[in-house]
Amino acid sequence: MGDAGAGSYQTLGLLLLVGVVVFVVAMTANRLLATIRPTREKSTTYECGLDPVGGDWAQAQIRYYVYAYLYVLFAVEAIFLFPWAVVFDGPGFGAAVVVEMAIFVGVLALGLLYAWRKKVLRWT
Repeated sequence: MGDAGAGSYQTLGLLLLVGVVVFVVAMTANRLLATIRPTREKSTTYECGLDPVGGDWAQAQIRYYVYAYLYVLFAVEAIFLFPWAVVFDGPGFGAAVVVEMAIFVGVLALGLLYAWRKKVLRWT
């Protein structure tokens, strides 16, 4: 390893030490500067001062999760496409790499087509 390995560990140790110091300073400043005045409103469920109305059960629409899932899916695709395009520019890559990426994008397109046909993407 030599000097390069020791320097890397010293840098990592220094970074961890700085992180711990920043954390301790932030928590200490919070304890010293925070105002702590317990009131009746603070002890209730809602701190806005209004009495809660209605029940505590609320159903979430599943379509929000579907949109979030599709967003994550295509964000991962975009993250995968950029490094692939940079590496593909180098020598030694042929048609096999293009075919692999076409299969990857095709599977994602089939998933999007399936969601479109099932009308999952329709906002109601």
